[in-house]
This record gives sequence, structure tokens and C-alpha cells, in this order.
Amino acid sequence: MKRTGILTATLILAGASLQAIVPATPSEKAKMDKFISELMAKMTLEEKLGQLNLPPSDDIVTGQTINSNIGAAVARGEVGGTFNIKGAQKIHELQKVAVEKSRLGIPLLIGMDVIHGYETVFPIPLALSCTWDIAGIENSARIAANEMSAGGICWTFSPMVDISRDPRWGRMSEGSGEDPYLGSVIAEAMVRGYQGKDLSAKDNVMACTKHFALYGASEAGRDYNTVDMSRYRMYNEYFPPYKAAVDAGTGSVMSSFNLVDGIPATENKWLLSDVLRDQWNFGGFVVTDYGSIGEIVVHGLESLPEASVRSLKAGTDMDMCAFGFIGTLKKSLEEGKITMAEIDTAVRRILEAKYKLGLFENPYKYNDVKREKKDIYTPEHRAEARRLATESFVLLKNENNLLPIEKKGKIALIGPMGDSRKNMAGTWSVAAVHDNYKSLKEGLEDALKGKAELLYAKGSNLYADPKLEAACTVFGHDMRDPRSEEELLAEALKVADEADVILAAIGEASESAGESSSRTELTLPDTQQRLLETLLATGKPVVMINFSGRPTVLTWEAEHVPAILNVWFGGSEAADAIADVVFGDVSPSGKLTASMPYNVGQIPVYYNHFNTGRPKIENNPDFQKYRSNYIDAPNEPLYPFGYGLSYTTFDYNGFTLDSNEMTADGKIKASINVTNTGNREGREIVQLYIRDIQGSVARPIKELKHFESVTLAPGETKTIEFTVTPDDLKFYNYDLDFVAEPGEFQIMVGPDSRNLQSLPFTLK
Repeated sequence: MKRTGILTATLILAGASLQAIVPATPSEKAKMDKFISELMAKMTLEEKLGQLNLPPSDDIVTGQTINSNIGAAVARGEVGGTFNIKGAQKIHELQKVAVEKSRLGIPLLIGMDVIHGYETVFPIPLALSCTWDIAGIENSARIAANEMSAGGICWTFSPMVDISRDPRWGRMSEGSGEDPYLGSVIAEAMVRGYQGKDLSAKDNVMACTKHFALYGASEAGRDYNTVDMSRYRMYNEYFPPYKAAVDAGTGSVMSSFNLVDGIPATENKWLLSDVLRDQWNFGGFVVTDYGSIGEIVVHGLESLPEASVRSLKAGTDMDMCAFGFIGTLKKSLEEGKITMAEIDTAVRRILEAKYKLGLFENPYKYNDVKREKKDIYTPEHRAEARRLATESFVLLKNENNLLPIEKKGKIALIGPMGDSRKNMAGTWSVAAVHDNYKSLKEGLEDALKGKAELLYAKGSNLYADPKLEAACTVFGHDMRDPRSEEELLAEALKVADEADVILAAIGEASESAGESSSRTELTLPDTQQRLLETLLATGKPVVMINFSGRPTVLTWEAEHVPAILNVWFGGSEAADAIADVVFGDVSPSGKLTASMPYNVGQIPVYYNHFNTGRPKIENNPDFQKYRSNYIDAPNEPLYPFGYGLSYTTFDYNGFTLDSNEMTADGKIKASINVTNTGNREGREIVQLYIRDIQGSVARPIKELKHFESVTLAPGETKTIEFTVTPDDLKFYNYDLDFVAEPGEFQIMVGPDSRNLQSLPFTLK
């Protein structure tokens, strides 16, 4: 039954920008417009096309910038920006070429893939999301902005806000998991952290929200693959984090590699103009991903000149590395396939970005070598990275309270991830200085100094097959041991026999996840599985310290290993942070933001799915014929969204609503008492979900709408209150109107998406 919509908003109103990065007053905007108009009036066509060109940087040698390929192109006015060059002095020299050697002296945008920290590296974004610490996540971006700006960078290709429900996709590591609400809150926080309140300040940088759009839904979890979905699903499940970043004022957006409605995102006018600019009022510029205009040809569409025309007309402003704009648009203009006005629109957007960053006023504002020496990898930054890393770890199992481990006796560290510095920071650590970071072995030794003995053995390689291992340890992260599997196992057994407890440091390597790191099997690699089985057979207590860049399949481990701590990749301070949690200086509090499946055959598996017409009867584990279920596995994941244990326990009771009816302009207060029933302090993430019982279109069985972090002393009780309003009930209906429909709803509160208490209410 279709219900009458209330609080309906048009798409444009629903997408109105809340905080555009523009000059603060009309007079300041007029000043910017006048400056840019006068500058553009002086520019040749070639110089305009140069502003739309984003090539990669060369390996510039200090003092030889003008002689490099990139330096020469900059001097000719053929470059609008470049990326992934590190060092304030090098960047100063390149900027000096732009300002003092090119005809018009237009400064460059200098970008970098600073995804989760500069030299102070924070946990990978998926791990950061598991902290549910929004203030901490914003601060991580603030620290990253401070460091990269000190190093000469003014533009970061972050945040990556793609929703993903398929952990086979390696780039899930760069995002915030499966939920659009949590992903939206984190997207806003990251943009605020990078850009601050004043984009022209010397320690703020411009954010580049990516990848617009739908990249996380690549078919089969295979990178760069096709995406196809309904617009209903786009607007309700995949678009919200992008829109949240736009509302927060992101200065730029990067288009995605994939198709959207059969058209590459880079040249998709509906996506880049109708949605991003017209509906959401985005006022920044759009840059392509690496070479994507050139890849349009490979998709089976038009040639590079035609792809360049269509991309510019669609709303793309800057061409990264395909050289389509600078190489073909002049001829296309002569042929009448594109207009000067269309070129000018894109050029103005690039120049506005440079103006807002303050580069015209001071092109060298980011080239302070004194700042670079004192503001990067500071003790304060490292302490915050260590704290957030401890919050990101998810305790999946802790049989008989095996964790935390006492600092006494002999403790064995065994596994290929135990002594590998370069794999600690995780994927996309472009600016990292790995030699500065501790291996897990070093972190544990420091924590145990004078109290207990740490024994170590590698135990196994990452994979038995050297080719598989090589694919996961690129960029100089090789960790292969030439010894045979038998030799490595024998050494591990010798160490295990001497120990009181075993820490098994196993799982993925840093580049097992990330771009172009898709996997079809998510179980523990073969030789590591044999190592774990061997360690368990000793009868010694075993703690699995699971390194991963994605949700992995731990079904066998959940049955056989007494304690499992998922540590993801915790960044530059991961070693000390793991020691903090393993030895009980900090109690784990991370909660999963992506469901962990029983097996890959369940994928995609996520908590906020739709019901079917034949759902499985609840609380019945057996296979049910003619119901929507599997013969050989449960429907539910092994570990659900929102799940995570602590070293203490929490009790939820006294769940109430102050009313069971809500009006169009009203609200309901939901309250629940949370008590720490254990014997140590702990942090809990209290989660509130809502279900729309009957909609004009199918609605998810539950959706996260609020969460609250609370820290409780042993025996302490706090009442957690949530305010639910009609805005929490809105969604895009069949006609893509943003509405809250009257009818029956449920509010659910609990520690994760599976264990919830429920109460009904009605929206009048």
C-alpha cells in the first residue's frame, strides 16, 4: 500500500550544500571573480588547457627542477598541478618555476594520496571507522593536513567514501565499510579535518572526495569492474557519503573508474552535472582518477579526442594523466565540437580552487622547510595515532578471558607479520618513512622490558606460492624467507615449546588489500593455516593477532582459536598500540563497520538488507525448504556489523520511549541504561537502528541512525538518550523525492546490529 509522503523535499532542496568553500562575503567573492576574470582574459587557449592538465611529477633532483620533464612543462604553462612529489624544498623549486618562469605566473596545485596520514600514519580508513570515534577521526585528518602542508602539499586525494559490501574488493580498506549513515558522518569529519574553517590557512589543505560514484559496488569485487544498480539504491545506499562530503564543503571531487548506467563516470553528465552540481550544489572542481579519460576508449566507447570532449561537457574539469584535454581539445574547439565557454568554465573552477587556498596571495605558503622539520611525526601526533589504533582493534573472541596477557614468564610471538616493519602502516601509506616505525616484535619487547621474555619465530611465509606472496608485498615490502616450510615450522615449534602463551601474528600483508588487490578467497593463506593448526596442537594457549585490510573469513578460527584480536593495519604506531591492548593497558573497544562472512559464497552480506517474500523463520538454525536461505551456511554473517567485545561486559536494560507517536514536526526520546558489569573500565558504542515497517517501496530490515560512545567504570551505569526526529525516517522514494512516510516504525538499541531491543512507534 502506497503511503502519502510528508516532509517531502525536492532533490535540489534535499541536496542543498551546508558549507560551501567560498569567500565569506559577497564583496570577497566579487573580488575573487574580478581577479580570475582579469587573469583569464590574459590567458591563451594553450595556457587555459594547461590549467586542466594534471600530470604525475618526475623524480625531481633538487636544483635541477627546470631541466626535468615536469619542470619544463610547467615553465611553458602546460600544467595546472601535479601530485605525489614529496619534500618542501623540491616543491618550492617546482612552484618557483610556475610562478617565476611561466608567462603568467599561475601557481600549481600540489596533490598527494594522503589517505590515512602523512608520516604519522593512522590506521587504514576501514580500521579508523571501527573506532566510531568521530572527533578522533576528524583529528586524524587535521593532523594529516598539518603534516602534509608542512611538507609542501596543499591537496589530498581523500576521503575515500565509497560504500562497499564486498570484501573481495581490496579498496574496501580505504573506505568506512558498509553503512551509509556512518560513512556519511565520517566523510563530513574528514573534510572538516582537512580543510578546517579557513581553507587559506597555511596548515589546511583541500580535500578531494572520491570516487564518484558507486566504485565500491564493482561486480565480483574485481577492481575497476562494471557497476550496475537502480537509482533507488544509488540515492539511499551509495550516494549519502558523497553528498555528506559535498555538504561539508569538499573543495574537489574525483570521478570513479567504473561505468554508471553504462557510461563511464568520467563522462557521465547525469552524474557529474545533474546530480553533483544541480541537485547537490557542488561548487568545487572535478578531477578524473589516474588516466580514466584514456580508459574510456578501452571500455569500448569513443576515441580519446571524443572522450575528452564528452568528459569536459559532462562536468570534468581536470584530466589526471590521460593528456586528453591538453592534447586534443584545441582541435576539438576548432572543429566546433566544444565551445570556449565550456573550457572557460573548467578553467575558472581550477583557478578558484587556487585562489581559495591562498596560492595567488602567497604561492610559497606550503614551502616552509622550518615547519617541515618541526611539525611532522611529532610526539603529540604519534600519541594520537597510537590512541586511535587501540580504539580500532576489534576483539572478536576471548574464551575464558585469555586476553589480556600478563607481562610475565615467556611469551612467544610467531608468524610472518611478527617482525615486518614495512607492513605495519598498511596500504596507501605514500609518505610513510617505514624505517621509523616499530615492528610488532619491537613493540612487544619494549612493553615487556624487565618484566617478561619475548621469544620469536617467523613460523611461515605469507603464502606457500612465492608468486602469490610477491603480488601482496609490492613497493619494497618483500618479506619472504628462503627457508622451507618445514624448517620454519620446526623453528616455530621449538619456540612454542618454551613459551607459556603464543601470540600468532598472521593474516594479510599490507598490499594484500588496497587498489588492484582483489581476492577470491578470504580465508587464512595456506601455509599460515598450517602454522596456526600446528601451534594449536601444542596445547598452549594461542591468541590470534589477525592483520587484515578487509573483513576476512575466520570461521575455522572462531571454532578453534581461543582468542582473536583483529588489528587491521594500525599505522605507524601499530606495534605499541597492539602491545597496549594485548597486555591490558587499554581495553579494546572497536566495533566492526563491515560484516565478516562465514564464507565468500555469502557475499555480499550486510546488515541493512531488504526482506524477501519468503524470509527464513527466525531463531531456527536448520535449513528451511522454500525459504530464502542456504543449504550449507547461515544467512547471517559470522560477525555482524557493529560487533566487538571488550575486556569488560555491558548490560543493557530499561529501554523506553517517551512517546509511541511522532508528529511531522515532533520528536521521540529513546533512553536505555548501560551498566559496566565487569571488573575494569571500558568504552562501549551504543547503537540505535530504525525499521520502517511498511513503505511505498521496500525498506531495509534495519538502518543505523544514531550511536553514542560511553566510557564506564566497573559497576557504573549511565542512561544513554537519543533524540529521533522525522529527518531520521526520510529516504528517497520511487520518484526520488526525499520523504518521511507516515506509518509504523521500530526503534532498536543495542551493542551491535544483531543483539537489539525493540520498541514500536507511529509517525502521524
